[in-house]
Order: sequence, then C-alpha cells, then structure tokens
Amino acid sequence: MMTHNGKQLLRKIRLIIAFFMLALIVSGVTAFPVETELKMLCSMAEIDSATVNDSPAIFGFVHTIKESITEINQKTPQIAYGFDWLAFAHLVIAALFIGPFRDPIRNKWVVQWGMIACISILPLALICGPIREIPLYWRFIDCSFGVFGIIPLVICMKWIKELEGMANESKTLVN
Repeated sequence: MMTHNGKQLLRKIRLIIAFFMLALIVSGVTAFPVETELKMLCSMAEIDSATVNDSPAIFGFVHTIKESITEINQKTPQIAYGFDWLAFAHLVIAALFIGPFRDPIRNKWVVQWGMIACISILPLALICGPIREIPLYWRFIDCSFGVFGIIPLVICMKWIKELEGMANESKTLVN
C-alpha cells in the first residue's frame, strides 16, 4: 500500500509526464500547418520582402524559410508530407509516455529513453545544421529543445527512483 508521501510523489511524477506529453503534442501539431504559421508570424512581425533587410538576422531567416516553404508547397506539395510525419512522430512519442504515466517504476526506461533523445538533439543540430545551411543561432534554438526537454525528465527520473525506493522499503517491511 502506498503512503501519503508516495501518493504525492506519484502525483508530481504524473504531472511532469503530462506536461512533457502536452509539450510533445503541441510541438507536433504545429508541424502540420507550418506554411500558415510562418505566414502569420511574418505578418505579425511585419516581415516581408521590403522590410527583411532592415530586420534582425533571425527575421531574415524566418522570412527565407516562409518563402521557401510557400514555393515548395506550390511546386511540390508532396514534400510537406515530411512535416506530417514529423507531427505524427511527436504524437507517437507522446503516446509512449502513457506507460510511465500509468506505472512510472516499471516504465522508467521510457523516461531514460526520452533523456537520451533530448541529448541526441545536440549532435543532430550541430552536425546536420551546417550541412542544411541553418544559421548557428537557429541551431542553438534547436538545441534548446533538448536542453529544456531533459530538465523535467531528469527531475522525473529522480522522483521515480525515490518512489521506487519507497516501494522497495515497504516490501522489506512486509517481509
């Protein structure tokens, strides 16, 4: 039987996992309408062909991407299917965290896997970024997803180990 502290700890673990799942879902769903989102962002920031040269470099990069995505979608809309798969992957990864949400101790490997995935973002961005001509500042933005993503997972893993210790201690007391 779980103690009051164990129940509180389980609730905190589930809250972090739910937050992480929600973040994955939101980032995944936003990959579907990428052209529309880029058009809205450029419109709100008043970035267009006439103002882009007077804007910070990051705005110029966003404008270039918007123009490229629009052109690609007009000429070969099939390429956008890659964004659909990106979105789908985020949703599937979020679903994977249902296991540790339900039983964090038995499924702690999913949290560990998530931590490895967060760390893996760094070499991907730093190796593939220059190949794809992604500016350094944008690669750092991409890396931030791994850096900020691992923080809740590290906290969660710490709490899972604590919960596991409580469970093992209660089993020892019963025997």
